[in-house]
Amino acid sequence: MKLRNIILMTASIAMTACSKQAVPTAIPEDAKIEQQVEELLSEMDLDAKIGQMTELAIDVLGETINGEFQLDEAKLHKAIAEYKVGSFLNAPGPVAQSPEKWNEIIGRIQELSMAEIGIPCIYGLDQNHGTTYTLGGTLFPQNINMGAAFNPDLTYEAARVTAYETRASNCPWTYSPTVDMARDPRWPRVWENYGEDCLVNAIMGSTAVRGFQGDDPNHIPADRIATSVKHYMGYSMPRTGKDRTPAYISVSELREKCFAPFKACVEAGALTIMVNSGSINGKPVHADRELLTQWLKEDLGWDGMLITDWADINNLYTREHVAENKKEAIEMAINAGIDMAMEPYDLNYCTLLKELVQEKKVPMSRIDDAVRRVLRLKFRLGLFDHPNTLLKDYPLFGSKEHALIALHAAEESEVLLKNKDNILPLPQGKKLLVTGPNANSMRCLNGGWSYSWQGHLTDRFADKYNTIYEAICNKFGADHVRLEQGVTYKPEGAYMEENEPEIEKAVAAARNVDIIIACIGENSYCETPGNLSELTISANQSKLVKALATTGKPIILILNEGRPRIINDLEPLADAVIDILLPGNYGGDALANILAGDVNPSAKMPYTYPRHEAALTTYDYRVSEEMDKMEGAYDYNAVVSVQWPFGYGLSYTTFEYSNFQTDKSSFTAGDDLHFSIDVTNTGKYAGKEVVMLFSSDLVASLTPENRRLRAFKKVELQPGETQTVTLSIKGSDLAFVNSDGQWVLEQGDFRMQCGNQVVTITYK
Repeated sequence: MKLRNIILMTASIAMTACSKQAVPTAIPEDAKIEQQVEELLSEMDLDAKIGQMTELAIDVLGETINGEFQLDEAKLHKAIAEYKVGSFLNAPGPVAQSPEKWNEIIGRIQELSMAEIGIPCIYGLDQNHGTTYTLGGTLFPQNINMGAAFNPDLTYEAARVTAYETRASNCPWTYSPTVDMARDPRWPRVWENYGEDCLVNAIMGSTAVRGFQGDDPNHIPADRIATSVKHYMGYSMPRTGKDRTPAYISVSELREKCFAPFKACVEAGALTIMVNSGSINGKPVHADRELLTQWLKEDLGWDGMLITDWADINNLYTREHVAENKKEAIEMAINAGIDMAMEPYDLNYCTLLKELVQEKKVPMSRIDDAVRRVLRLKFRLGLFDHPNTLLKDYPLFGSKEHALIALHAAEESEVLLKNKDNILPLPQGKKLLVTGPNANSMRCLNGGWSYSWQGHLTDRFADKYNTIYEAICNKFGADHVRLEQGVTYKPEGAYMEENEPEIEKAVAAARNVDIIIACIGENSYCETPGNLSELTISANQSKLVKALATTGKPIILILNEGRPRIINDLEPLADAVIDILLPGNYGGDALANILAGDVNPSAKMPYTYPRHEAALTTYDYRVSEEMDKMEGAYDYNAVVSVQWPFGYGLSYTTFEYSNFQTDKSSFTAGDDLHFSIDVTNTGKYAGKEVVMLFSSDLVASLTPENRRLRAFKKVELQPGETQTVTLSIKGSDLAFVNSDGQWVLEQGDFRMQCGNQVVTITYK
């Protein structure tokens, strides 16, 4: 046994859960803005303050007449002039509107807000993978694809373009990015995150924040928007796997992994954060002052704004049963640190909060703090000087330039998982059958949050883009391609609804082609309606692939899904497998380019793809989970078995790693550690490789993880080219959070791995 000294790390090295030290503000204070906030706050009465803490859904302000939403002036006047409401959200319906319609709706709200209360409204939309609620805008791959691309530059560009096009719609705020971490494949919001790893979510999320907001969070330019990073925190790890159900997370996991992406986004200047709808260890996050105020606002010195998710204060008494009624729920949430309540339909929130202040159950200091944060946000966005942005000032809205970025993002995010005997890329001239329910649908390519909440209306609005079938026809010639789906989804139905299968038609068609391209997976869904009871692919889709295999024709299996569906019985039947995830409006074109070899795939799995329903894990599992056989009578078969591991992905070329070195074989917590490795393209195609640096703590006071991703870099190499890639971390990055919630770095050895190369370093 080795003696190990535990070093308690100071706040300068890593944040401790119990630090009481004064910390610098996450966003540098702007004296002019603070003066403006204080002057305005001093002029506001209690009604005006509570109004600024309230957000209503657009549907309560009007109705749809002959297919077009119309504001009701009386309802609008009541909300703004009487209740002083300072924020509105969502699309009417909710269905995407034209940018012209958004200019009209938000413009009128701003006009009345400035006239009646002298404070601009802040409007928010879920522009989660592009301008998802604006017709004619650019839709990008979902975040899970951006994680698979392992290319922060693409994440930045997608956010920048989304911000530009959202401002063309006169909207200054989006509820994005989502950095919960996709650690449970049962969870229906896997695809909204950047994958299962906390570092990837931290890097991609903070990069997205900078893309959305720009470089100065105190002065957001007119072509950028404020972010609302979500869902703080632990939301993605419910015990049941079902949306908005309780999570039970150790303090070490909560601090070390769940908190990390949000901390990174705060440090990047995130202006707002949305709170987890559920509970952690029995305590609803909306009522958890330690997490909301201490960890986030006090420990990080963050002066941004906390907003609830949809009507979530109500959950404290209707679902979580920690409050007796709505009034008590409001008291708990506001005192815990909520600054703005997303109260979609209920203005009684304002009345109840006012009563709580008058009864001294919510202190005026808490109200003033919340309102400061709301006003600060609006000043930072420049809304007082320029309440509106106009479509005419954004000529690149929906442009070809933006489309090319979205196409490139899709190309770098589709993962080649199998390529038996190098069947891919496909030569021209082959007869192809395109089959399966995902073969001819824009809805499937985009997933949820696409023109509508569930994405079920996508094919109404995205007909100018190419489905997989249409893109393959364009690439290989329509006379060489046949469509016979065999299994189809019910149009605009729930995601799991399928029509009566016609598998025999697909099998008959397969007999007259050279290669089968079988497109299977999921239809679109979002949030709770996407809950499932089985992870296996649908029975009809499984039967389709198995029946096609009886023809003896090669099968290219295309997985188009928001989360991994079990296919362990189908994978052996396929000669190639590509997981395109949810690549957006240009995902079909990207796939066709990959199939033809015009693009060399470079994506890696952003999560662990399970092989069995009862064997769910993540790549950073504890080493004690890894058991081949128990000795003696207890001969349990308990191996860790997965279909494809996190970070796995093939290319049409090959890469060789060599000469792995570090500049320090021993280190201290404050050291910068630099690792270099030579990467050589040993194949015949130019290609991109994601170089990943992993660490393994060989002995620790808590059972260590198998390994952890510490850094990554994507590089492009020509055939025969060698690049020396340098990856740098701090010594303190190798610390972990102990059972007391404190960061510790312990003496001992760490195995560092890059590709198949390993070096050992020692903390002394």
